Amino acid sequence: MKRITVVGASAAGLAAVETLRREGYDGTITLVGEEPELPYDRPPLSKQLLAAEWEPDRLALRTSADLAALDLDLRLGVAASGLELGARTVRLADGSEVPYDGLVIATGMRPRRLPGAGAHVLRTLDDALTLRQRLFPGQRLVVVGAGFLGAEAAAVAWRLGVRVTLLEPAAVPLAHAVGTEVGRLLARAHVDRGVELRCGVTVTEVTEEGVRLAGGEVVEGDEVLVAVGSLPNTEWLEGSGIALGDGVVCDEYCEAAENVYAAGDVARWYNPLFATSMRVEHRTNAAEQGMVAARNLLAAPGARKPFAPVPYFWSDQYDMKVQAYGYLRGHEEVAVVEGDLAQHRFVAAYRTGDRVSGALAIGMPPKVVRQWRQTIAVGAAWRDTVPRAAHRPQFT
Repeated sequence: MKRITVVGASAAGLAAVETLRREGYDGTITLVGEEPELPYDRPPLSKQLLAAEWEPDRLALRTSADLAALDLDLRLGVAASGLELGARTVRLADGSEVPYDGLVIATGMRPRRLPGAGAHVLRTLDDALTLRQRLFPGQRLVVVGAGFLGAEAAAVAWRLGVRVTLLEPAAVPLAHAVGTEVGRLLARAHVDRGVELRCGVTVTEVTEEGVRLAGGEVVEGDEVLVAVGSLPNTEWLEGSGIALGDGVVCDEYCEAAENVYAAGDVARWYNPLFATSMRVEHRTNAAEQGMVAARNLLAAPGARKPFAPVPYFWSDQYDMKVQAYGYLRGHEEVAVVEGDLAQHRFVAAYRTGDRVSGALAIGMPPKVVRQWRQTIAVGAAWRDTVPRAAHRPQFT
């Protein structure tokens, strides 16, 4: 294998090229990135950067010298536009072509948008800086979507003295992911601070005055942030022969086709630990999956290892630190196993089938929730794990 191409220059792509070199690969590595910036960290975009606590230079994942030491054929500021599996060639938007013997797809995702013009999204450095310039005391911000991204941005805007309206189509924000009671707790954090939270409303379009709801009502705002989910960046792969289905479809080794692997937000792979196919949009997963994809690409036949992580994510909202391990979606039961929900200081365990599938903590030291990672990793039985806290409130 003389030439490896990695498409996507964010956390997953960077982890892949670094792993290739660390594993001793000395061939040509081409790293393609749509954005002109060197690889940077995205979680701070909706937190420290948006709040003007950090400047862009603090987001850099590696320095220019670090990247130079990797001896890369670096193609930044140009998107991939097509893939020829037979010819083993990636086409770029500038008309050039990059041959490969091995390929890692790490093209991430992009925000969903709503009809109408003028709304902000929050995915890139430019997105965050543009929105930051528009947030000042007395300004009215409408945030569409009360998921983790929308909630973080709303919390930052509130701290900056912005009048925030938060619109959410579900009856309880994030209930599908974290459960109804935890979702209500997160919702109350907004309401208690004076954010206008409206649930069960559908936004149909962005207007000059703000946004229009189904039924015709206009919710006014000086600025609008749309945070209603994401779409994996797979259009450039259509017609290539790569299987697509809410992402690049991979097996447990992250392989999508012969010598073609995927990693990060764009990858939908089979996680044998949870016996399900998943696509995870979290920073930690992107880096870990990039490393595994690179190792499996280089591995001898029979030496590949499945990617079977316990996913991890965190979120900062107001004075709350949310941390979670596992796969919480599709859970059937939740139980508080430590602390007190009413005090915003607790650990909740999640059940799927007969096993512990996740744990979420708010206001607890990292080491407390980290202990649950191993419980989830070994597939601990719910009945053997949670009864010790059976006297605590449980909810579904």
